[in-house]
Parts: sequence; structure tokens; C-alpha cells
Amino acid sequence: MILTPLKATATALILCLPLGAMAQEWALGGYDPVAYVTDESAVPGRGDIVTSWRGKVYHFASETHRSLFEANPRAYVPGFNGLCVVAISEGRTEPGDPREFVIIGKRVYLAGSAERKQRLLENPREILMKAKGMWLKLRP
Repeated sequence: MILTPLKATATALILCLPLGAMAQEWALGGYDPVAYVTDESAVPGRGDIVTSWRGKVYHFASETHRSLFEANPRAYVPGFNGLCVVAISEGRTEPGDPREFVIIGKRVYLAGSAERKQRLLENPREILMKAKGMWLKLRP
């Protein structure tokens, strides 16, 4: 098959689309949920170490992390379905930034920005209590 410049450009775009679309379907933007707890760090997962849970695809930095997750996913999945806990406390549902996480008690929560993460750290109890109250109304 001979590709004209227009067909070559269209073909290149089509080949690129699935990767971008697939990345959008990744839970936590492809970050490893276990690393939040074990490494206290936002670590990108690998594309070849994955598992599905509740309709989302999670990526992991290692086989060990995947095994830990599969044994107890609830221990690693961020609260409020990964939405920004500060936004929820204010009555809105907005995605959390997987790089801006906080561990409160034994639970991981995401904030939508560094500024919101700081607000959560300054007053975790109040924000979590408000978020829990609003969650019943906002839950997607």
C-alpha cells in the first residue's frame, strides 16, 4: 500500500489515538496505588503490569505491588473514588491529581492541586467530615 502525504498523516494520527485514549482510561492516570502506601510516593506504573478492579485498569511499578493490590484493593484505592477531597467538601466533584496525595489514618486521598493538598494537611479532620457528608449527595 502506498500512502500519500494526507493518508500518511491520517494513519499516523490514528496510530497515536489509541495510546492517548488508553491513557485516559487508566485509573489514577497510570500511577501505582500501592506506592502511595508502601513508598509514600507517587510512582508511575508500568504499562505491562496491570490489573482491573471495579471497571478500572490499575498500573503498578512492580509485580509485588500488583500482588499486594490484588490481595486487598480497598487498602490502596484512594477514598472518594480518587476525586479531590477538598472539592467534595465544598460540594463539587472534581478529579484528584494522582501526584497530590495525602494519607490520613490508613487511607489515601487525592487533592486536585498542591494548594488543595496543603489545605487538607492543615485541617484534615474538618475537610474529611465535610467531604463525607457531601459524598452522600454527590456520589457519582
